[in-house]
Amino acid sequence: MTRPIPHIIRYLLTQLKGYKLQATLNTIVGVLLVFLDLAFVWATKLAVDAATHQTQACTLNQALVLIGTIMLLRILTSLSSRWISAILGVKAQNRMRQHIFTKLLQGQWATLKTFHTGNLTNRLERDVNDVVSFATESIPSFITTFTQFVGAFFFLFFMDSTLAIIIVCVVPFFIISSKLYFKRMRNLTHEARNEESCIQSILQETLQHVLIVKTLQRVDFFITKLSSQQSRLHATILKRTKLSTISSSLLNLGFATGYFVTFAWGATNLSKGLITYGAMLAFIQLVGQIQGPVRNLSKFIPVFIASFTAAERLMELEELPQEEQCPPLKLTPPLQLNLTDVKFQYTHKSRLIFNHFNYKFPAGSVTAIVGETGAGKTTLIRLLLSLVTPIEGNIIITDSQGNNYPMMPHMRTNFAYVPQGNTLFSGTIRSNLLQGNPSATDEELKQALHIAAADFVFKKADGLDTICGETGDGLSEGQAQRIAIARALLSDGNIFIFDEATSSLDPTTEEIVLQRIITHYPHRTLIFITHRPQVLKYATQKLKL
Repeated sequence: MTRPIPHIIRYLLTQLKGYKLQATLNTIVGVLLVFLDLAFVWATKLAVDAATHQTQACTLNQALVLIGTIMLLRILTSLSSRWISAILGVKAQNRMRQHIFTKLLQGQWATLKTFHTGNLTNRLERDVNDVVSFATESIPSFITTFTQFVGAFFFLFFMDSTLAIIIVCVVPFFIISSKLYFKRMRNLTHEARNEESCIQSILQETLQHVLIVKTLQRVDFFITKLSSQQSRLHATILKRTKLSTISSSLLNLGFATGYFVTFAWGATNLSKGLITYGAMLAFIQLVGQIQGPVRNLSKFIPVFIASFTAAERLMELEELPQEEQCPPLKLTPPLQLNLTDVKFQYTHKSRLIFNHFNYKFPAGSVTAIVGETGAGKTTLIRLLLSLVTPIEGNIIITDSQGNNYPMMPHMRTNFAYVPQGNTLFSGTIRSNLLQGNPSATDEELKQALHIAAADFVFKKADGLDTICGETGDGLSEGQAQRIAIARALLSDGNIFIFDEATSSLDPTTEEIVLQRIITHYPHRTLIFITHRPQVLKYATQKLKL
């Protein structure tokens, strides 16, 4: 949905405040370059007039020294601009990217899941770059360009007011033409950016599931799918390019006319002896410095449109509902969970998954949750972890003193969760385990691996420092699952939730893991989502959904 322009401008100005140092420095450097360029025109005129003996203001040597000094200052100023971009530019992008990344991680899980990860990645990379560049480079460049236009105009007006007025007649034409195609360009840019996100989503998802793609023999399908999406992007870019070409062609016609008028005007006055050769050269240079900014202003339109589109997409992420941010609250174990009259559905149009649901998970109990696919087992886990919130009813945690606390995001510190599937990060086995407890010692890592029947780690050449690829590549599903269990055991949670956490283990290994967990943690509240009979043997209660 397209947002009102004033809202987007306010957002961009807010971003500008955060990067005002770089924006200010870029503006100062840009304006300084403008004055150096105008000084160069003036010095060139002096040099030519001195060489043709049409001025007594300075000698030719003095004029040449002045030109050389201006050129040197311009080189040094340009170098400083590069350093500003190199030092502060990356810092500004990193800062905003971290801000949006934090917003995403702290956002409500249910809302966040409505976005494809490829879409989010595209916004974090492309849109952040466009918005930061707009705030730190495009705005200062716009100010510089406008300053150059005004400065060159008044310089030329001082030399020949009639010519100056004729040359700037192209400006109203520029304003009218820009208004005519701004809205259409904005819509096309928004469309192109969405299509880029779709392409990134296809690439990311296909490469992430390349094994499934190969085994299903769907390689050609996904190549065709990518090609089709690329064709749509190409068609949109082509429309945008055609529109931009028409607009720029009309402007170029106006610029060419202005240049021809200037040359003819100068040549005529020079032939009549009304101006000097230096003035003629200054006319031509100043026309370039007037038309150049106007030409650049026309180029700012697609830049502004791209920035506005990027800002809209980032504003959407900024407005995501956030979880309540409170310090983690660690409760005194053992802990009990009570669900009272819980009612839940994902949307008001979807089916009711729980309706006046009541259940108790006593402290130190072992609960097996069973039921058919779609019965609500995973949803129940999301409710317990406060990833989603009941429409009605309460989920209460009770500590050892009998104090009751409503389940909130900051209560997750009391849980240890092992989801189904391969959930390892790329890195070493050690780095994956330390996600559960960053301060764990090697002895504690070894103990957790032993309980999870993952002693195989120490038979590997690099032991804990064995490298895991993306999603645990290099390990079998069963090995990755056991390391994920060990990671959860290292956490300080008192309520353990295992969502089909032993599904990839053979019966013997599964028996060992279950027995060790239940023996080693007799006072913890254990919750297993399972279809496996081994788990049911150890359950003190069974919940069938």
